[in-house]
Amino acid sequence: MRPTLAIFLVVTICLTIQAQDAPDSEAGSGDNEPADFVAVDDVADDAVIRERLIRIYTAAVTAGWLTDMEVTLDSGIVTLRGGTDTQEHRQWAENVARKTKDVVAVINEISVSSDVDLESTKKVVANSLDSLWTDFLKRSPLLIAALVLLVITSLLAKSIGWTIHRLLDKRGMRTSLKDLIYQLTSIAIWIVGLLAATVVAFPGMTPSKALTVLGLGSVAIGFAFKDIFENFFAGILILWRYPFDRGDFISCDELVGEVKEITIRNTLIRRLDGELAVVPNAKLFKNNVDVLTSQPQRRVRIICGIAYGEDVDESREVIRGAIRSCESVQGKRTVEVFAQEFASSSVNFEVAWWTGSKPIDIRRSRDEVVAAIKRDLDAANIEIPFPYRTLTFKDPSAIETVRRNDAETD
Repeated sequence: MRPTLAIFLVVTICLTIQAQDAPDSEAGSGDNEPADFVAVDDVADDAVIRERLIRIYTAAVTAGWLTDMEVTLDSGIVTLRGGTDTQEHRQWAENVARKTKDVVAVINEISVSSDVDLESTKKVVANSLDSLWTDFLKRSPLLIAALVLLVITSLLAKSIGWTIHRLLDKRGMRTSLKDLIYQLTSIAIWIVGLLAATVVAFPGMTPSKALTVLGLGSVAIGFAFKDIFENFFAGILILWRYPFDRGDFISCDELVGEVKEITIRNTLIRRLDGELAVVPNAKLFKNNVDVLTSQPQRRVRIICGIAYGEDVDESREVIRGAIRSCESVQGKRTVEVFAQEFASSSVNFEVAWWTGSKPIDIRRSRDEVVAAIKRDLDAANIEIPFPYRTLTFKDPSAIETVRRNDAETD
């Protein structure tokens, strides 16, 4: 069982859940909104506010977050000027001023340096990798437990599938229906197992949340993977009620071969020349399919001609006897030989008989019948003609003139 579809659905759920749980960026962080309340009495002096902010920003300059900081105040409105290396540090400086008591508004004119600092970049990359490695080590027991759950799921799917096959074999159910039940059961087990492993590996996720996201994203997934789901449902219908099964020979468009396996997504067909064709189930469901082995016998027809000088009734009996003598012909009484038409150089018989339904049976029987008819017609001195023409000239003297000129030339 290949749980590709189940794995895809669970991975989609995980990515969507993580996207929903990611912290949103601060909306309107650059907006200079006024304070909730503007005090009138006991308001701190601008000089006191400025002195407090300068001490804070001096420490930030020492840490390398800010450079050349200048702070001015006018009636509680703070104007910040200077430089910084990142947008995060610029926003931090603004938030410090905004959260200071009796500050009415903040005008942030701090510029972000556009110079590339390789050393700083290396530190950021190193910190990110270290954080990822630390997180991996913390989650490694959970990941190992999830892996163990997947192994148990695989063993459980195989054991339950084997048990179902044994039970259905005792009931004499057809092969395609047994395959359908087995594959659907395996998919259900894999979905449950993958959901359980996901919950173990990512504790923040719950089955209810996963099912909610699956319901919201099912329409988008359906449009994005229309062909996959089309083949999936076509495979279910083929396995459930379609008239061909494993081992049957079918013909669809120019494809003729033996059905080797029917899965949920595609059908494996072995061509008559030995090539293996993987055909999407939707193609077989939408197009005309001829099931060559739906019956144990098939009728074969050939055309056999005799010369116009031969007796038609005698020739018919000779051909019928030759066909009945063949071992590959089934139903000796249903051999049919009918005079069909007056052809250009022969009287043609339509010859029909029954034989096995497989393509190899058809070819083998046709070979035996043709050889037997030729042998018996030759034994009865009945001519099987080949095309020839009789030329008639309107002026015979012209022929004599041509002969005379040819003789003189020689």
